[in-house]
Amino acid sequence: MKGFIMGKRVKCNVNGDSISLEVEPHWTLLRMIRDEMGLTGTKEGCGEGDCGACTVLVDGKAVNSCLMLAVDVDGKSITTIEGLAQRGELHPLQRFFLERGAVQCGFCTPGMILTAKALLDQTPHPTEEEIRLAIAGNLCRCTGYSKIVDAIQTAAAVGLERERK
Repeated sequence: MKGFIMGKRVKCNVNGDSISLEVEPHWTLLRMIRDEMGLTGTKEGCGEGDCGACTVLVDGKAVNSCLMLAVDVDGKSITTIEGLAQRGELHPLQRFFLERGAVQCGFCTPGMILTAKALLDQTPHPTEEEIRLAIAGNLCRCTGYSKIVDAIQTAAAVGLERERK
């Protein structure tokens, strides 16, 4: 059939699991994660890369999954919010977001936490300015960001404590 575009098999690692999935060339990573894999922690906000709600980690880097094509993750490692908790325990960032009141409606939280994780993996001891700059692409309509920054600072401090032991 003329004009018919065939799908492509993508093999990647999602939250520690190897997957192989047939994707259409126009699918975004967001669609693959939510609609094909059922990992609904990743949110669709603006669909234009402006709000950060769809942020996931691709090879450790925070990316807007609404802007990345699914075919571009072939051979890569993806972490969604569902992949942070280990053995039933929340990741420290998840825990401190809860403890510090950085979660209100929760819509932006997965993207915010993954952005923070990418920052702390790259810069374990960020300044407040570095934190605010890192999360600038993640919009939260419920808060003034102070509690979010506090949660990230607390997670960074806990990381410092672990290094001292």
